[in-house]
Amino acid sequence: MTMKIGVIGVGHLGQHHARIYTELLDARLVGVADSDTDRAHLIGEHLGVPAYGSLEELIRRKNPDAISVVVPTSQHYAIAKTALEAGIHVLVEKPITIMPEEAAELLEIANRKNLVLQVGHIERFNSAIRYISGIQCQPIYLDSRRTCPFTGRINDVGVVLDLMIHDIDIIMSLVQSPIARIAATGACVFTEHEDIADAQITFENGVVAHILVSRCAEKKCRQLEIVERERQITINYEQQTVQISRCVHNSDGMVEIRETPVFPKSEPLKLELADFVRCVKEKGKPIVGGGEGKRALEVAVEVLRQIHEGNARGQRAEGAA
Repeated sequence: MTMKIGVIGVGHLGQHHARIYTELLDARLVGVADSDTDRAHLIGEHLGVPAYGSLEELIRRKNPDAISVVVPTSQHYAIAKTALEAGIHVLVEKPITIMPEEAAELLEIANRKNLVLQVGHIERFNSAIRYISGIQCQPIYLDSRRTCPFTGRINDVGVVLDLMIHDIDIIMSLVQSPIARIAATGACVFTEHEDIADAQITFENGVVAHILVSRCAEKKCRQLEIVERERQITINYEQQTVQISRCVHNSDGMVEIRETPVFPKSEPLKLELADFVRCVKEKGKPIVGGGEGKRALEVAVEVLRQIHEGNARGQRAEGAA
């Protein structure tokens, strides 16, 4: 059976959701919607599907089985809730919502109505991460850096919900242990939200993860280093590459050996949407379901709380001086 799918929000990322659904064998894009009706009609005409000004109109006219929610973060909860209440399976871009309580409500609705609720943590479908997930990985320390120049494209949230939440999700998937404590700082540079954020997460099993995100950098960097007891793994998200380094003893002393595994590379978003279609058809569990999305959001919210409290203390101290 071919699924009828719609896309709500066809901006920079949403247009690619719409394009990919036209390429998947088990999916049929039946329409797109956007509050910017000119944009909706532009994408709809390009892909040969109807365009609408709202999700409600898309539902009324096309009755889709599933939708991708690719609207600004502040609208995730309302749009996803409307779709779920209408009995429609939902893939909502990350972060799942702004507030964990909103995420919990979406989860409750999805569970009650036996619907798929998937969260668009695209890095889980990066070929390098998929490779790492398939080998025995026992980190003792992780260092993640995700930086880029300022573009102004995302302005309704800061870097924690825009960028860091990717790394929180990946790290929590690799470290199977509860979190013991979090320490975070951040700063506003170009916007009223944090544009730089730095967090250290310590897990109950002793593993430590350091995450730096910035949209004020001179160049783009998306890298994760995983330190184990006998090797170090470096992941380049952009190039979808993995390098494994280890030291061995020989007659000349200690020698570093580097391996660069070869594995198939695919478009992460296409793999993500194909997984969504599969889950809907087979009533399966998504790789990143609503529960995983809520868990990553809860950590991100704690990081934000510490950043805001730290900045407030700094302002009070400056005022007192």
